[in-house]
Amino acid sequence: VAAAGKPKKTDDKDDKGEKKKGGKKPILLIAIGVVVLAAAGGGAWFFLGHKGEEKGGKHDAPKVAEVPKPAQYFPMDPAIVVNLADPGDGPQYLQVEVQLVTRDPEELKLITENAPAIRAHLLMLLSQVKATDVADLAGKQKLQKSALAEAQKVMTSE
Repeated sequence: VAAAGKPKKTDDKDDKGEKKKGGKKPILLIAIGVVVLAAAGGGAWFFLGHKGEEKGGKHDAPKVAEVPKPAQYFPMDPAIVVNLADPGDGPQYLQVEVQLVTRDPEELKLITENAPAIRAHLLMLLSQVKATDVADLAGKQKLQKSALAEAQKVMTSE
């Protein structure tokens, strides 16, 4: 009975020994993986983190901290109404409500002073529009950009 028990104990020790050898490999692989990931993360931080500091340095921090001034709107009342330039069956009209926006109080004063000139330029622009020009979203966006350009032209020229 004792002889039968000894070989079993020896087999158990061999199994434990094999388990210990097999148990060391996954731990070693995990440790190597952690070191590689840490090195990759450190390298990425080093290369990506220092590029921003070289370009902007300390000058970027105050710009990020600045809070934009609140938007101030200037409604151009009443709404602008023009005849469309279509040679259609009957008269067609375009009615547009215009509001100008700025964040600079000085610009708001200039908008107020130049409102009649801005309105006149917008009337001239809108009187050239055809119904097909504003039938779809792309046409409306194009008209919006043109109107903005007209308003900016008045503001910069006078």
